[in-house]
Amino acid sequence: MASSLVQELLDAGIHFGQRRSKWNPKMQRYIFGERNKTHIIDIRQTVRGLLLADRFIQNLVGSGKDVCFVGTKRQARSAIEKHAASVGMPFVTNRWLGGTLTNFRTIRERLRRLDELERLHESGEIQSYSKKMAAQLERERKKISRNLEGIRAMTQLPGAMIVIDTTREENALHEARSLGIPTVCLVDTDGDPDLADIAIPGNDDSMRSIDVVIRYLCESVVRGKNARPADAGRDDRPADDASGGSMAAAYRRSRRAAYRAGEAAGESAEADPAVATAAQEPLP
Repeated sequence: MASSLVQELLDAGIHFGQRRSKWNPKMQRYIFGERNKTHIIDIRQTVRGLLLADRFIQNLVGSGKDVCFVGTKRQARSAIEKHAASVGMPFVTNRWLGGTLTNFRTIRERLRRLDELERLHESGEIQSYSKKMAAQLERERKKISRNLEGIRAMTQLPGAMIVIDTTREENALHEARSLGIPTVCLVDTDGDPDLADIAIPGNDDSMRSIDVVIRYLCESVVRGKNARPADAGRDDRPADDASGGSMAAAYRRSRRAAYRAGEAAGESAEADPAVATAAQEPLP
């Protein structure tokens, strides 16, 4: 399996990084070499990151939690919408609205507003409004749907986030960090791996490489879902109170270090043995 995965990653061009002039020095440990002033990513580090992410996502989804896929760049949209929707996971592909996680209560209110607008449209009641008001309501419905359709079924904060391009999705990553939500990121040589708990070094501008990574991680989601107990859908986290308190207030003590690839084999073994085991597996 590992050899076929490596070949598929190489065929997708995931090992081609950015030009040397654009690189982030923090990515030094993931770079194999340089060719024609372009950095070449160490494919062994890519496979290691995928194996870590695979184990982590399986355990997380198996415990009853969901993962949210985030990729608003054009190259990532089709792959995320296709694969994330096929496994029933929430996703954001249009734009990241500030407060999507940290102000989740307001986001849920906007989704309830979307339900109201759609009921008006389906029942034909919207015809009773003036043309100007009907057009205004239709524009509002389309705007909310465009921005929030992917997270419509997300009734609670996700257990983790899978992000394409740490530079573009920096706001989303900061929100996840403030709430202690672990992140799995595809990071190119111009990105910041410190923003990710599990960094998967690879080309984040290639549609083929993004598709391979998202498809592989969605397969991990499916395996995790198959391992869920019957009552895994329940979430014991407290809901928002009337004053707008965060649903994740009791979970803000982040265990982010437990998911870092560089530390998984060491001190994080007690926090998540499965991640540590994956980090120690031999590479092809």
